[in-house]
Amino acid sequence: MASHRRPKQQSRARVTVLTTAAAAAVVLSANAANAAPTQKLSKDQVKAKVDALYEQAEQATEKYNGAKEKQQKLQKEISTIQDNVARGQEELNKLRDGLGSLATAQYRSGGIDPSVQLFLSSNPEDYLDKASTLDQLSSQQVDGLRKIQDKQRELAQERAEAGEKLKDLAATRTELGNKKKEVQGKLAQAQKLLNSLTAKEKAELAAQQARADRSSSERVNLGDAPPASGRAAAAFAAAQNQLGKPYVYGATGPSSFDCSGLTSYAYAQAGVSIPRTSEAQATIGTRIYSQSDLKVGDLVFFYGDLHHVGLYAGNGQVLHAPHTGAVVRYEAMSDMPFQFGVRV
Repeated sequence: MASHRRPKQQSRARVTVLTTAAAAAVVLSANAANAAPTQKLSKDQVKAKVDALYEQAEQATEKYNGAKEKQQKLQKEISTIQDNVARGQEELNKLRDGLGSLATAQYRSGGIDPSVQLFLSSNPEDYLDKASTLDQLSSQQVDGLRKIQDKQRELAQERAEAGEKLKDLAATRTELGNKKKEVQGKLAQAQKLLNSLTAKEKAELAAQQARADRSSSERVNLGDAPPASGRAAAAFAAAQNQLGKPYVYGATGPSSFDCSGLTSYAYAQAGVSIPRTSEAQATIGTRIYSQSDLKVGDLVFFYGDLHHVGLYAGNGQVLHAPHTGAVVRYEAMSDMPFQFGVRV
């Protein structure tokens, strides 16, 4: 007799898995067939992206410079406070020693007053506020105890101030580290793009950069614009002596510079101290909004966030440290979005 058993069916779960896998394979095959091949960026496209990254790196550099300047300022302030606290502690110890001598004399003549003994063995904050205590002390003792209490309060305030500044310093160091990583990240991205070029393309870009550095440093007509002042003329001359030196983020000379490092260095050589960062430099002196009113040595600022600064050179030119990969050179101000000038 023939068997009428039904054929064994695959489990529903196994069918589902196989169906899903098959569908996924079809989709991947279709995507692979339709995907366009990755196109290699041209030399000009790479240069455009690299230039954008260099500008972003310069923005981060000025923030880095600001954090570094703040760190240095806080370190000086903390050191001063700590020195004051150390001297104050010495004064407090002398006051306590003096009161101790007085207590010894009292003991020899009839015993130490309980209130004086309390001050020598502890640090009461409001003991002198009690009239009963004051009645038991001589005027000399009262004066000594008040000096001790005043010095204790002064030291407590200075220690609290140092504590707050130390917290601020820790936060500033964190910010400094983050900005440094940001700058280095942008520069690494730029280098990765440059590494994607062929040897011939790299050579062409290097030659193009060299021509820009050389021509802008040696064959620039600066006209006969007058300097803004004697010190502005001295600052501009100091900057001219740096032509050809490389841009390095965070550098203030004399072997390399970033944009605000060059301007602050140049004015320092003229005996004028100006802030370290471009943003801070924009807040000093008299602002000049018309390019026609600029004079040689005026600070000139570019971009909406003022992250780039140079020195006006005359004839529509700026003397500046442009960006990574370039050197201190002259350049047409029309190449960047001018905001205003500042006469120091």
